[in-house]
Formats: sequence, structure tokens, C-alpha cells
Amino acid sequence: MMIETQHPQLSVRRQCELVGLSRATFYRQARGETPFNLCLLRLIDEEYTRAPFYGYRKMTARLKMHGYDVNRKRVARLMHMMGLQAIYPGPRTSTAHPQHKKYPYLLRGLSITRPHQVWSADITYVPMPSGFMYLVAVIDWFSRFVLAWQLSNTLDGLFCREALQAALRQGQPDIFNTDQGVQFTANSFIDELEAAHIRISMDGRGRAFDNIFIERLWRSVKYEDIYIKAYPTVPALERGLHDYFQLYNYERPHQSLDYLTPAMVHFATQGVQ
Repeated sequence: MMIETQHPQLSVRRQCELVGLSRATFYRQARGETPFNLCLLRLIDEEYTRAPFYGYRKMTARLKMHGYDVNRKRVARLMHMMGLQAIYPGPRTSTAHPQHKKYPYLLRGLSITRPHQVWSADITYVPMPSGFMYLVAVIDWFSRFVLAWQLSNTLDGLFCREALQAALRQGQPDIFNTDQGVQFTANSFIDELEAAHIRISMDGRGRAFDNIFIERLWRSVKYEDIYIKAYPTVPALERGLHDYFQLYNYERPHQSLDYLTPAMVHFATQGVQ
């Protein structure tokens, strides 16, 4: 039996039970693609990380400049699979669910003055030599401290809830901000926030800069770690990200924090350095 993430009747969990495979093992396997598409996916990821205002038309043009004869339909499909859209409203490539409730953006003009005032979460694509994974992270806006992260080879949403639950074990924000992706608008995710009486904020469609601090985190983790190391396996990627986020939180000075580390700022009010 081949496990299908979009099976019409059986959940991934149930399929894993039927074949005697642990769900954790399934999600530690990099999702595969053809070698040509993997090459395109890596280039799209690099281009988008540098220029998140590229929609699929400009991205197609950029790939052609790299010497790849690709059409817009293929590029649009790959960007949709990666969960990417341009930062301005344009062609609909996001994955919002039409029946899920959306919430207004609460952060415009808001002064962020302390840790745990605002958290945000986002998902990014992670290229690997023989496949790819998705990475979600929860970050504190004031301190830039990464509270939790999880990897998955699908966008089914469970890994986002697991990251949220791990973050909530460390504290609770006043406001939680995400984009309008189906993983964050799903009832199961919203229920976690509402049960904790956390105010919910969502970016406007096509406005990745509404969540600018986590976009900057993605640039850092990719250019300082993932692109350089090209982890060959998912366990290697997990170990590498664990080490990187430790460095990011506790050792790497941030210019925007007056060259303090996120941990120094995040725990300052608790007297922990």
C-alpha cells in the first residue's frame, strides 16, 4: 500500500497503522519529485527568498534567464506546491480554504514593546538533494526568539499544531499572527488559540511583509545554514536545524536588537541571560 496524503477516505495516521509504519517515520521521509523539478524548486526557493515580490510570471522569466525553458503553468504549479505567492495581490496561488473563517490584521501601527505580546508562525519550503520538506516556526516579534519549529513532508497542518502546542508550553502571547493558509485557518488550529483566549491576527492576502520578522528568519536560516550545508537526509536536516536555531537564539547577535541575542532580549524581564 502506498501512503497518500490526500486519500479520500483514510487519514495519513490510519494508512500508517495499516502498513505498520509509524507516523513519525513517514514524516521524516523527504517528499520526492523528478530531478528536473527538484532543480527548478531549488531555484524558485532561492529567487523567492531574495525577492518575495515575484509572482509566477516574473519567476518564469527569471528561470528562463537561468537557461531553463519552462512555461508559466509549470512554474505556477510548483509555486503553489511550495505554498508561495507574491507579496502584492495578484494571481491566486495561496492555499486559503474558502469555508474557513478569516481574521483581520491587528498589527498595523501597533507598538511592540515586550516579549509575548505578539507571536507569529509561517511555513517555508526546504530543498534537499533528493526531495524536499516543509518547515514551520513560531517566533516572538519583540525578541525574534524562535519558540518552536517542526518539519513535515506534507502541508496537512498537523505539524503546525504541534509547533503551536510546543510554543504554548513556554508561555502565551496576547496576539498570534499568521497568513491565511489553510493550515492556520483550520478549526483545529484556531481552536487551540481561542481556548487560550489569544487574539488572532491574519495577514492580508498576498502580503508576506505583514509577517516581516519571520520572513527575515527564513532568509537567515536558508542562507546561513540550509543552502550551505545541503543536508542529505531528513535526520541530518533535523539535527542541523536544531543546532542552527540554538545558535540563532542564544549566540548570534542581531543588529536590530542592538547586537544582543534573541535569548538576551526574550528572557531579560525574567532576569535570565
